[in-house]
Amino acid sequence: NICRFNVLFVLCFLSQTVGRPNMANRGPSYGLSREVQEKIEQKYDPDLEQRLVDWIVSQCGGNLEKPQPGKENFQKWLMDGTILCRLINSLFPRGKEPIKKIPETQMAFKQMEKISQFLQAAEAYGVTTTDIFQTVDLWEGKDMAAVQRTLMALGSLAVTKDDGHYKGDRDWFHRKAQGYRREFTEEQLRQGQSLIGLQMGSNRGASQSGMTGYGMHRQIM
Repeated sequence: NICRFNVLFVLCFLSQTVGRPNMANRGPSYGLSREVQEKIEQKYDPDLEQRLVDWIVSQCGGNLEKPQPGKENFQKWLMDGTILCRLINSLFPRGKEPIKKIPETQMAFKQMEKISQFLQAAEAYGVTTTDIFQTVDLWEGKDMAAVQRTLMALGSLAVTKDDGHYKGDRDWFHRKAQGYRREFTEEQLRQGQSLIGLQMGSNRGASQSGMTGYGMHRQIM
């Protein structure tokens, strides 16, 4: 009886698990996750893709070939991290490149490591944290719109710095607003201190007349 029960239990378990998708190897997403992914994909800009490709090719130079149009081709073009490392290095003087070695490799973790190096260098260059994409956004193609946002921010910074390292059409990116720093002379600073003193008031002509000591009754006339 015990053996028969065990057999029935195993058969019941198999009937419930056969055909169930493996969580580590999921198929197409459905429901809310699919809706979120569709919204992310709608943010991707094909026109911006072409502008970014033109800039990267101009900036990197050499024999860099353009990819065929399309989000998937753009992702495959960048996903091993090599082009991104060349891009950020091209924005620095020779000998001061942030990424010293850019190995050619087919190993996944090495490719993701190069993407991570690019992101760290881009943030050090001045790209804000909120404009930095995640490694999986590019390597797994999860959010290519975020990749576009990072590259746009990087291009805008390069144009704004105007340090001679930007290559390409300057109209491809908007200049970032910069704070205006004013310089004051010593005479202006002294006048400002005097003005602040007057605004705070003066004790000239003041006296203790009419004031009563602590705890004493005030006389009412």
